[in-house]
Amino acid sequence: MGTKMLAPLLTPEISELIKNKDWKTLKNILSGWPAPDVSDVLQSLDDKDMLLLYRFLPIEQASEVFAELEPQYQELILNTLNDDRLKEIFMELSVDDRTELMEELPGELTQKILNLFTNTERSELMAYLGYPEYSVGRLVTPDYVAVKSDWNVERAIRHIRKRGRDAETINVVYIVDTRWKLLDDIPIRRFILADPSEDVENLMDGHYISISATEDQEQSYNLMKRYDLNILPVVDSTNTLIGIVTIDDIIDVMEEEVTEDFQKSSAISPFETSYIATSPFTLYKKRVGWLLILLLADFLSSSVIAHFQGALQAVIALTFFIPVLIDSGGNTSSQSSTLIIRAIAIGELSLRKWFSVLKREIVTGLLLGFTLGTVLYARSFFWKGGPQVGLVVGIAMLCIILWANILGSLLPIVLTKLKLDPAVISSPLLTTVVDSTGLIIYFTVADALLHIH
Repeated sequence: MGTKMLAPLLTPEISELIKNKDWKTLKNILSGWPAPDVSDVLQSLDDKDMLLLYRFLPIEQASEVFAELEPQYQELILNTLNDDRLKEIFMELSVDDRTELMEELPGELTQKILNLFTNTERSELMAYLGYPEYSVGRLVTPDYVAVKSDWNVERAIRHIRKRGRDAETINVVYIVDTRWKLLDDIPIRRFILADPSEDVENLMDGHYISISATEDQEQSYNLMKRYDLNILPVVDSTNTLIGIVTIDDIIDVMEEEVTEDFQKSSAISPFETSYIATSPFTLYKKRVGWLLILLLADFLSSSVIAHFQGALQAVIALTFFIPVLIDSGGNTSSQSSTLIIRAIAIGELSLRKWFSVLKREIVTGLLLGFTLGTVLYARSFFWKGGPQVGLVVGIAMLCIILWANILGSLLPIVLTKLKLDPAVISSPLLTTVVDSTGLIIYFTVADALLHIH
């Protein structure tokens, strides 16, 4: 059984060890655990026990565990540690973890931390905080290895040995000029296999991928995926190398993006903490606004039904098929919007291809509509309404599916063009719009074929 599975099972044992103040055994047990598992154990304890146990962690492990804790536990720890211990832990954090922490802390705690550092250290930290929110600059770590292009291989290897101990990775070594402009990135094996007297410049091919610090974080994911990279050098507007981003940081970012998109697609305003750490009142605030908007939008559907009340009274069988029609339209629009949003997000689809999308979705919508319309016609023919109502609901289904498919596929493209988040339209709001317009289509078809309005 792996450590990850052992962590939750050992929590009662750890609680007992804390109760008995057996700190030595606790320290030995947790020393070999990964930071996420230790953080899970800490967060399962009451505040007093959590603080006692956290104080006994070695400083390096304590900083790794700290980065994994939920914000409210981080605040609790920061409020109780003495200044020396607090500074030690903070300095052990990676730059990107420090930046994220500083963004989430209350103002008084941020000020407390900043006051622990010298002016130079404080300036370095604030420089990273100066990049726009969600920009690559917020993920940058300066722990990389770079060598000068005018060095020879022997000198470069000496430098790599010296600086490599504290670097995130030495798989790739960056080549810079005297002004720290990025010139190339070279695999470490090229240095190892080269003649020690050879110039670094001779190892360069000038082919490298970099990203601007002001680019959106998702763009770094796209580049890493496209070129199969684990590390990406980050440069400023003058192509000066300022740091790197690593795949583990990008995975965290994409996990947050996916979570946010899931929340938006369910008409929930995104929240920063985990579900477990979010209070019922916060959940209420994040959900009630969208639910009120959807309620108002649903009034349109009821108004449409009221307007065609006479048609429903004349042919009562029309009522039976309303749920089937509007649900099918909503499901279709959600399917098409999800496919388009995902294609845009991973770079498969550009906005210039909107007409190609339209043609494709019209054909798809006709095929889907004809299939579902045929099934509904048969259902009506043998169940309620007979051939006339069957023809109405069959044609209405075809039209509604076609309309829903077009709307669900084009709206993400339009919103992306307008610099708005397309994930919002795959929410129940899109379904509500399709419901209302679907009812109008249904009763219009019924009126045209049955002359009942």
